[in-house]
Amino acid sequence: MKQFITITCLFIAGAFYAHAQEPAAKEKPHIYNPQANAAQDIKNAAALAAKQHKHVLLQIGGNWCIWCVRFHDLVQSDTMLTRLVNENYVVVHVNYSPENKNEKVLASLGYPQRFGFPVFVVLDANGNRLHTQNSAYLEEGKGHSPKKVAEFLQQWGPAALDPKTYVEKK
Repeated sequence: MKQFITITCLFIAGAFYAHAQEPAAKEKPHIYNPQANAAQDIKNAAALAAKQHKHVLLQIGGNWCIWCVRFHDLVQSDTMLTRLVNENYVVVHVNYSPENKNEKVLASLGYPQRFGFPVFVVLDANGNRLHTQNSAYLEEGKGHSPKKVAEFLQQWGPAALDPKTYVEKK
């Protein structure tokens, strides 16, 4: 019995030691700003996109949304995706949370929240909605497929919608 108690105590002490060695829990991400003025941010992004010959990519979601965080982390860590975004889009993170649901903005965009989060809306440089993307179609396993995300970014970038892209050169 004494041996059992000793082993149990060692096991409990080991468990406490292991727990103490775990890294601190990650801070909640701060990708989306509930206090941001989404309408003004979108207007500013469209003006910048016009100057830079880009489109606007709205990433709609919240810091509470694990899939929103996973998408953000993927684009930040994958150099090809980072390049595609930087070359083709001005990005705006539009918050949707209990603090700020941005209901007027989302209504003006055709209620993209119906697809869940994250949801992506592509605007031209004039602020006109070109496409709403259900992110479920970009998923693979417990994240998003880099290949599917790259295809989405390419298919809705400015070059893909420019008629000059499809004119044969003689």
